[in-house]
Amino acid sequence: MNVPNHVAIIMDGNRRWAKKRGLPTSMGHSEGAKTLEKIADDCEELGIKFLTVYAFSTENWKRSKDEVDYLMKLLAKNIRDFDKRIKNRNIRFRLVGDITGLNSDLQEGIRSIEERTKDKTGLTVNIAINYGGRAELTYAMKKILENNLKVEDIDENTVSKFLQTKDSPDPDLLIRTGGEQRLSGFLLWQVAYSELYFTDVLWPDFNKEELEKAILEYNNRKRNFGV
Repeated sequence: MNVPNHVAIIMDGNRRWAKKRGLPTSMGHSEGAKTLEKIADDCEELGIKFLTVYAFSTENWKRSKDEVDYLMKLLAKNIRDFDKRIKNRNIRFRLVGDITGLNSDLQEGIRSIEERTKDKTGLTVNIAINYGGRAELTYAMKKILENNLKVEDIDENTVSKFLQTKDSPDPDLLIRTGGEQRLSGFLLWQVAYSELYFTDVLWPDFNKEELEKAILEYNNRKRNFGV
C-alpha cells in the first residue's frame, strides 16, 4: 500500500455522535479526542510522516460559551496528556493557528510541547487551533509586507514560506468525516492538489480500518497535478 506522506483530517461529527446517543455534547468532544490519539498512533505505525487535524476553527468561537469553555479545557488537557504519551517517542508537535487568541493554560501547554519536540524527526502532528484558511492567507500577506519584499520577488514559493504550515509539505490526502463535503476554510492554499476523501463515519467512530479505506482510495487515484 502506497502510504501518503501527509494526511490532513477535518474531524467532523462529535456533536452529532453525542446527539444520536442522547449524550451531552461534551461527551462527543471527549470521545473525539480519544479517536485523535488512536489515529495519531495509527499514522505513526503506517509510516505517515505528517498529520494535520482541524481541532478548532476561528468560526467555532460563535458556539455557545459553555461549549467553547469546555473545548478550551479539553484541548489544554489533551495537549498535556499527549505530551506525556509521546515523551519518549520520535513525534513532533506543532500548532497551526493564532496562539494569541487562546487562554494562558492552552498557550503554555502548546509552547512547552512545541519546544520539547522541535528536533524530533518522526511523525509531525500539526493541530489547527483558532485556525482559518482566510486568516492564514491574510497573516501571510502581512508578513510579506513586513519583510519589504519586492513585487517581482513574490511567487507561490514565497507565499508558502510565510504560511503557518511552512515546516510541512502540502497534504497528499485530505479526509473529512461526518458526511459533509466541503473544506470549511481548512488549508485553502495547501490542498490545491490534495486528493479529497469524504466519509459519512462520524469522527468518534473513525478508526484505523476507516483510515486504511481512505488510503486505499487514495492509491486508486491518479494524481496529475494539473498536467
